[in-house]
Amino acid sequence: MKRSADRLCMPSPSNDQFVNAVKQIVLANKRWVPPSGKGSLYIRPLLMGTGALLGLAPAPDYTFLIYCSPVGSYHKDKKRLISSLLIITGALNLKVEDKLYKAISGSGGTGGIKSVTNYAPVYTAITDAKANGFSDVLFLDSATGKYIEEASACNVFVVKGNASFTPAIDGTILPGIMGKSIIEIAIDLGYRVLERAVSVEEMLGADEMFCTGTAMVVNSIASVTYKKTRMDYKTGPEALSAKLRTTLVGIQTGCVEDKKSWTVLVD
Repeated sequence: MKRSADRLCMPSPSNDQFVNAVKQIVLANKRWVPPSGKGSLYIRPLLMGTGALLGLAPAPDYTFLIYCSPVGSYHKDKKRLISSLLIITGALNLKVEDKLYKAISGSGGTGGIKSVTNYAPVYTAITDAKANGFSDVLFLDSATGKYIEEASACNVFVVKGNASFTPAIDGTILPGIMGKSIIEIAIDLGYRVLERAVSVEEMLGADEMFCTGTAMVVNSIASVTYKKTRMDYKTGPEALSAKLRTTLVGIQTGCVEDKKSWTVLVD
């Protein structure tokens, strides 16, 4: 939030203000926290300009708020939407979008900024993909169209042997705390993780693919379709994505010891 706010000429809350606000909203809505294993309390911070201004300039005043909602799991065989938020757990079938782009290449745009500009450009592509039976869209770099970047709202990883690769965060991809956490866990499990450009050809030759994001946590990718080529990937309990998800969710729920100081006690 602080990095994105700086890019958009917005003030942002301090670390203490942010953490205290999260604690307050959880305590105020603790009766809505789903039972263990039945869902989550989805927490969404928001920073927006609210000062009176009609011209093209930064607002004179801003409002920081946090809202939350109880959410369940969204499965491909259970078409239900809980509180308008999707928590995705079924294996995904992605379509590579080779005509529309999510962000301009390089560090001058807003592809790596958490704002409406990171979501609005995907609507046309993802609406078309879902109408044709796909779960999501995988975008390519706009400079060459040869390298994968990210899906509509999540980071992607490819696995080959004992190594995992994910596109480097270079200004076009939104950095994800979930992806960062997964990288650490994968390394702890003995995998080599590289953050670098990943070509379409390399992706099509991978053993496994998965996505990471706040809502989906870690989600396996069953297939990717590029033009007329469909590649199927390893899924199931023996896949790396399943092992990573089990470990991370275990830390989140207190079932696995948190040796990284990632969790915060709300009391």
